[in-house]
Amino acid sequence: MSVDKYPHLFQPLVIRGTVFRNRIFAAPQGFYNVDPTGYPNADCVAFFEAKARGGMAAVCLGDCIVDSETGMKGSVLPKLDDPGSLPGLATFAGAIARHGAIASVELQHPGIYARGMLLAGKPLYGPSEMKAGTYGAAADVIEMSEETIEHVIEKFAKSAAFAKSLGFGMITVHGGHGWLLNQFMSSHLNHRKDKWGGSVENRMRFTISVMEAIRRAVGPHIPLEIRISGAEWTEGDEGYDIDEGVRFAKALDGYADIIHVSAGTHEIRESVTISHPSMFLEDGVNSKYAAEIKKHVNCYVGTVGSFSNPQHMEDTLASGVADIIHIARQSLADPNLPIKARTGREDEILECIRCMQCYRTGTRLGSHFCSINPTTTREREVLMAPPPLAKKTVLIAGGGIAGMQAAITAAERGHKVILCEKGPKLGGALLCEDKVPFKKHLAGYIARQVLVISRSAIDVRLNTEVTPEYAKALKPDVIIAALGARPVKPAIPGIDGKNVIGAEDAYINADSVGTNVVILGGGLVGLELAVYLSMLGRKATVIEVEDKLTTEEVLHTVALMMEIDRLGVDVRLSSNTTEITGDAVIVECADGTARFAADTVVYATGQRPLLDEAIALHDCADEFHQIGDCVAPKTIMNATHKAFVAAYDIGAV
Repeated sequence: MSVDKYPHLFQPLVIRGTVFRNRIFAAPQGFYNVDPTGYPNADCVAFFEAKARGGMAAVCLGDCIVDSETGMKGSVLPKLDDPGSLPGLATFAGAIARHGAIASVELQHPGIYARGMLLAGKPLYGPSEMKAGTYGAAADVIEMSEETIEHVIEKFAKSAAFAKSLGFGMITVHGGHGWLLNQFMSSHLNHRKDKWGGSVENRMRFTISVMEAIRRAVGPHIPLEIRISGAEWTEGDEGYDIDEGVRFAKALDGYADIIHVSAGTHEIRESVTISHPSMFLEDGVNSKYAAEIKKHVNCYVGTVGSFSNPQHMEDTLASGVADIIHIARQSLADPNLPIKARTGREDEILECIRCMQCYRTGTRLGSHFCSINPTTTREREVLMAPPPLAKKTVLIAGGGIAGMQAAITAAERGHKVILCEKGPKLGGALLCEDKVPFKKHLAGYIARQVLVISRSAIDVRLNTEVTPEYAKALKPDVIIAALGARPVKPAIPGIDGKNVIGAEDAYINADSVGTNVVILGGGLVGLELAVYLSMLGRKATVIEVEDKLTTEEVLHTVALMMEIDRLGVDVRLSSNTTEITGDAVIVECADGTARFAADTVVYATGQRPLLDEAIALHDCADEFHQIGDCVAPKTIMNATHKAFVAAYDIGAV
């Protein structure tokens, strides 16, 4: 049995009489697609319920406000001090519990980062007075009085009792990531001279008082968890290290049943790439903090941060690093990870590729979407969708990211699927990155899709180009064009020189790239290629004609630029390449003409969609869809989501 393969991962855990069926906990996450008041709605419940149905031992609703008077982080978050939230929260707790998981709720107060208070015209409160802009505070901060401190402590306790009364089986307190409790712990933010500041004992007094008040309010028979940052990983002397994190944990031992060890702080952007580890960091990167803390405490210790593989989770627990694995983004990529691992289907798990698109869509669009799991945030829609009215023959032209997803979804819906790929392998253009170390999870995702297709009834035809004649001969009911795009070669004198190649060729034949490489194009492809080649020992220069980099401003970009800086990549903006010679690139910059030595020149200047080729297939079947890069080259998320919806629509009407 697979449970024998993962004996530590699937060992039940009993805390204060509460039985957790395994050691995989869904970490606290916000869900911003709630109704305008912040109450959980049916979509919110379905989003979290999928994790319980998938086998998680505990599922935590994150970012719940305990004090609307002083601690509103935003305007549409669940409020535990608002009686109007009762129906939504009770429905939430019941939906989690009925699948055998423990429903947890994260109690949170943002302190100096309570931007929702500013929107309401109210002041910010923190452990100490500070001016706007200090540590990211959006306005001047008022030092909390003794009365305000006691008020907030009581709010934490009442919120916990309210949550328990609604059916929540565990209380999680957020004491990390730069929020209020963490602010009181921090010697950089807490400058008080009274009993709430100074020594570690005094700086911990507020958090311990909160934990004591919650225990009194909920009684002895419900587990209490606290989330802390084991270290803050900030530049200079602004943050604390693991030694301080151990002191905090030792002070909390006995007040918390579980210490959930994260890292970083949300309000320093570079540090967010630690609390939400980027693809440039190793798997389980923050587990070292949990390991150190576990040496010094008697309570259970959880670790979080880039866990996506059940064998890695098992090894982490078996080595004594922690007692519990918390997963966050991975629970979006595949909420069914526990049941798949337990039933021997580990190779079908969708492992998070750490692209940060869920973070971007959550903060910008109000809903968390996943690049590789198109059902995330569509849980209710998928569950309620009726089966197709008619089963059809579907011809898919193109075996890249979009084509594979369309094939898988259409086959799951019961259609007969023929998947044609012009080349010798499924996977499309992104196959060129399969040797890139920080893209290993992307390579794993492609391999997983190929595996799932191989186990299905999908008729795969490689080395097969879908022409109009070929399509008409098959007489399909539906054609889905997923032909992709091809690189744009810029019209620059010398572009056809022997030392000039496209980005795909540079990835595939990285060993042949010279010592000095100049990359034309400051988009995601060019910058990631610069990082990869620099890792291989090349000296990379990126030339971008615009006055800013052409990547979306998301956390992946922040992490990417940190790597660019660390590796010493030379990035030149507002620079127009005018000529390529056999050993150099000539560039017009704002301050004149510059010459960059180049053994190899790589162009990464965009993609041309194979639009005409796709449109040529439009009259070869009664139903026609265009998806992915052959419409407009965008992201993996765009490809998978459009493919999923197109396939789901077949036979629906």
